[in-house]
Amino acid sequence: MIPYFQRVKYAFRSFFSILDHSRIPDDVVAALSETPVNVAPSVPSAPQPEPAARATQLLTLLQRDGRLVDFLMEDLAPYSDAQVGASVRDVHAGCRTVLTRYLSIVPVMEEQEGETVTVDRGADLARVKVVGNIAGQPPYKAILRHRGWDAVRVELPPVPPGGTIIAPAEVEVQ
Repeated sequence: MIPYFQRVKYAFRSFFSILDHSRIPDDVVAALSETPVNVAPSVPSAPQPEPAARATQLLTLLQRDGRLVDFLMEDLAPYSDAQVGASVRDVHAGCRTVLTRYLSIVPVMEEQEGETVTVDRGADLARVKVVGNIAGQPPYKAILRHRGWDAVRVELPPVPPGGTIIAPAEVEVQ
């Protein structure tokens, strides 16, 4: 029988591990069951949110911290270039903060834009888009026009309830 104090400790550790990592620590599972530590227990996986919910969630974060959706939905024609430029700085800073907090983004190609690169036969066409005067088969010698971006880490918070709401309407009581 596990002592009461030890069970309380396991409960707190499990609670925060489930919140942070969506799983119960292995040593807690081993202590509370007959299952040895080196055998993974059969735990039903949590339902994964659908891709549309994740896309909306990312827009929600970009709106919350960078006001990106407000900026993109605004008609900029009546504003001067200086006014638009001033607002872009705030949008840029807020959106960049979201990207660096929840994702790790690295260039697809390490070379600098404008350098000559070789695209070999069998190159992953999801990672490299060949454009221009394409003739024959690879390898192609080409000028790198855009390095591309790869999200090597995505750690979004849990999807909040509300589905497609990117930002709630705000009303002020007077």
